[in-house]
Amino acid sequence: MSEPQFFPAATSLDFGEVASISGLTLPEGVDASRRVTGAAALEHAGPSDVAYMDNPKYTDALAATSAGLCLVSPRFAERVPAGTTALVSPAPYHAFARVLARFFPAALKPSSVFGSQGVAPGAFVHATAVLEAGVTVDPGAVVGPGAEIGADTVVASHAVIGPHVRIGRNCSIGAGATLQATLVGNRVIIHPGVRIGQDGFGFAMSPKGHMKVPQIGRVIIQDDVEIGANTCIDRGASRDTVIGEGTKIDNLVQIGHNVVVGRHCVIVSQVGIAGSSTLEDFVVLGGQVGLAGHLTIGMGAQIAAQSGVAGDVPRGAKYGGYPAQPALNWARESALLKSLLANRSKGRSQG
Repeated sequence: MSEPQFFPAATSLDFGEVASISGLTLPEGVDASRRVTGAAALEHAGPSDVAYMDNPKYTDALAATSAGLCLVSPRFAERVPAGTTALVSPAPYHAFARVLARFFPAALKPSSVFGSQGVAPGAFVHATAVLEAGVTVDPGAVVGPGAEIGADTVVASHAVIGPHVRIGRNCSIGAGATLQATLVGNRVIIHPGVRIGQDGFGFAMSPKGHMKVPQIGRVIIQDDVEIGANTCIDRGASRDTVIGEGTKIDNLVQIGHNVVVGRHCVIVSQVGIAGSSTLEDFVVLGGQVGLAGHLTIGMGAQIAAQSGVAGDVPRGAKYGGYPAQPALNWARESALLKSLLANRSKGRSQG
């Protein structure tokens, strides 16, 4: 069985082009016309590859690399071996990302899994749906009545676009995703298996049973949002659930009804956000953070992984723990508890 190459390089670049893409200047005397044909990790890179380094854990790998060109921060530049050209950057990871995007544009977002263009045989597009020029709909995908999809958007196999959903231009809807009661902006990436716009979890509870409350809001996803695989975003109850522009959401995240997520937030895997909470702009939630409902997380706040948040968090604060509290308090309590346990164990051993 042959070994497939899932992401072949779309082009080759010379050193001068890599420097230009990165916004950097080649060292004097370096041949700007020398070419590289791909990118790789330090330990796997060869003379025709670009690599990067900005973490002290990889100093040994940097010293042994065979990469032709290495994007590296100033503090590690002297460790680059003689056979590798160092391209010094204050942010080598960002520079490497720009170079990767030029080499491997197909890896930036989901594309047609059928390799087709236009509406493929076996796709189901309702007669009242409106598709702009360049829309691709894969086999098995469903586009419901009154839906509208903007130019150059891809709807991958078995995705379902519900009635009257609006999707902007240059978006990617991954295989098996479902969208209902949703408005999507431009350049939005929705990975496979995402569920958007299903019922919020709303019940009027009583000793005689729990009455379902109809959820009649929408989900609004603004421009440049990315939503990871198998994430669920519930539609609003009577208000809208909103995901602000530029926000990046990891896989397996649950966002409840009426939640408002601000611009350029980062929400890591397995986070759960209960209904009617608000994240202001540039909030970061670490993996497995749980937020109770009706909370406000202030602009720029950061919550450590596995924290349980039961109250509002001020702007710019760093919180952690269960229940979450200011990170410095959490660290002090953890240290004190560790010390008390150590002393208790020591006293028992001496007794």
